[in-house]
Amino acid sequence: MTATQPQFNEERLINKLRWRIVPYIFVLYIVAMMDRVNISFAALEMNKALGISATTFGIIAGIFFIAYFFFEVPSNVLMHKLGCRIWIARILITWGLVTVGTGFIQNATQLGILRILLGIAEAGFYPGMILYMTYWFPSKYLAKTIAIFMTGMALNNIITGPLSTWIMDHVHWLGLDGWRWLFIIEGLPAVILGITTLFYLVDRPEQAKFLTKDEKEWLVNQLQQEHEAKIQKTKVSKWEVLKNARVWHLSVIFFGYVCAMYGLSMWMPQIIKALGKTLTNTQVGFISTIPYICGVMAMIAVGRHSDKTMERRYHVGLPISTAFIGLIALTMTNDMVWSMVWITFSIIGIYGFAGTFWTLPSAFLSEETAAVGIALINSIANLGGFLGPYAVGYLKDVTGSTTVSMYVLASCALVTCLLTLAIPEKLINSHTANSDMQKTMPPNAIHTSK
Repeated sequence: MTATQPQFNEERLINKLRWRIVPYIFVLYIVAMMDRVNISFAALEMNKALGISATTFGIIAGIFFIAYFFFEVPSNVLMHKLGCRIWIARILITWGLVTVGTGFIQNATQLGILRILLGIAEAGFYPGMILYMTYWFPSKYLAKTIAIFMTGMALNNIITGPLSTWIMDHVHWLGLDGWRWLFIIEGLPAVILGITTLFYLVDRPEQAKFLTKDEKEWLVNQLQQEHEAKIQKTKVSKWEVLKNARVWHLSVIFFGYVCAMYGLSMWMPQIIKALGKTLTNTQVGFISTIPYICGVMAMIAVGRHSDKTMERRYHVGLPISTAFIGLIALTMTNDMVWSMVWITFSIIGIYGFAGTFWTLPSAFLSEETAAVGIALINSIANLGGFLGPYAVGYLKDVTGSTTVSMYVLASCALVTCLLTLAIPEKLINSHTANSDMQKTMPPNAIHTSK
């Protein structure tokens, strides 16, 4: 080739992509997490109304993840084949309808069945969104982009707590209890967004009408260069990745994180209620937002610094160690203020980990293997979404408190930290991969970054 690639502002292109893609999938993620965890707030009234024990609630809250586990890999493979737009729309509509249906259950068995159906319906959404971002963003911009997207997890809890508890305290239309309206009202946005997704999302950069020809060419070329570099780094087929030791290592790491995250978040409203026995449901909801506000700030800060330094391992492994410290300290106090301090400290560590983790598999998985690899990591890890809440509930019934269960969750956080730090640096640090890739780029691939 003799023609040079036209110069353009690379940073402006990335910002253009972020503004076009991230806000929308950010909203989708908030709604997904809302319908996944609103049961933790409904439990403030629902458990008594249906006669659900702590152990039973732990099982029902976590059984969602068992169904998610079995259907996640097939879902992600179908998304890669059929396209994100159609498949994500299907996921949104079906899980919204299941959530609305949960408002009409009459006993614990029916609740358990609908939680299973919710897991089947939602399977593939989260890893699908991670995979979707790898279709659009070069690796050196991925951590910050994912961190922005992942703040939806924390922002969901900032929104869901006050909203859910306000609904329970104030909405009793047609003679239905407030916790029933919680599920009905919070399930409808997923159905609406499922319809709008069909018209808004674009599957690939090549199809994007909002990009200029030069922007498309540069972006496709950059992503192709990274794709080829990843193939050289991990020479396995799409299904052989299921046997890849690196992928299973990351699965165990993410499993520990999910145990700690859902073990704490699913029980946080009830922990706060037990500490402040005179608190109303709405007050519990507002207090529960404090840790997640701090978690949002930590997630963005860690992701931004990771992209700036192009270092991944320590930016993933070290934050989760603070969750270990916070969960241990939580067992040493019954004071409301100090308990909230240590819960906040734990959430900061958990969310600081989450925003940067997905840069690890993206560092060595090609586009084809990522569809299976990311889904495998997330599906295995989501078994922790069952184990974490169940362990807290079971140990609470056995011991009469949550102290022992906090030690279990702290152990999960510690193991996650140690296993992350044990990953070979050359496998995951982006500056190494980018240097290798740049050596293969033709000299006429010129662009400006400022």
